[in-house]
Amino acid sequence: MDTASGRPLLQVENLERTYLVGEIEVRALRGVSATIQAGEFVAIQGPSGSGKSTFMNLLGCLDRPTGGRYLLDGTDVSGFDPAQRARIRNRRIGFVFQSFNLLPRTTALENVEVPLLYSDVAAPQRAPRAHRVLQEVGLGNREHHYPSQLSGGQQQRVAIARALVTEPRVLLADEPTGNLDSRTSLEIMSLLQSLNRERGMTVLIVTHEPDIAGYANRAMQFHDGLIRSDEPNASPRDAQRELAALPPEPAVA
Repeated sequence: MDTASGRPLLQVENLERTYLVGEIEVRALRGVSATIQAGEFVAIQGPSGSGKSTFMNLLGCLDRPTGGRYLLDGTDVSGFDPAQRARIRNRRIGFVFQSFNLLPRTTALENVEVPLLYSDVAAPQRAPRAHRVLQEVGLGNREHHYPSQLSGGQQQRVAIARALVTEPRVLLADEPTGNLDSRTSLEIMSLLQSLNRERGMTVLIVTHEPDIAGYANRAMQFHDGLIRSDEPNASPRDAQRELAALPPEPAVA
């Protein structure tokens, strides 16, 4: 919860989103209401076409609803124009995507600096801040490497650092482990849990994998554009503990 005001960090009321596909109306969201408090770790699940990605896009101000209201930290952003939504995204929301979306000809440090180019952070402060965040995600010694020189897990860590560098209120991750093997997925979930538990970061992940959802403290299940269930997880899995129990990786010759 926002300790200063007592209000939810994210609140949606009867949220709707309808798309026109040719002459056919597709109701992606059919009146969704929910609140998410600051410091929560929420998994958003559902089959393809259930509305979970549309919901995430609206929360991330990548799109605007057809109907209903969306309050971000008490501000109704439902009717914001593209420029206003861009400012909100840059200052309050961090994004992590399945495909990493890193610039291939740009170093890890420079990739992390990109959001700062569109913020109020002065040029001399950008590289030091990007360096600090890369250290926080365990990549301080890889900051001058290009994406092609990094493993999939390292690339995702760079993407997470890029999402964190503007110090957002909420981190939105769309299938953050979708392109990763089991061990690397555990490493990324351990990092997300650490950000949530130790820094109090509000984290929302979209996932189709029930085991990945098991690391969250709450799970929303979407179906046909509605939330069909919204339940707390009293005993979330502990990624760091599971990592420690794995056999060591074979040494590289």
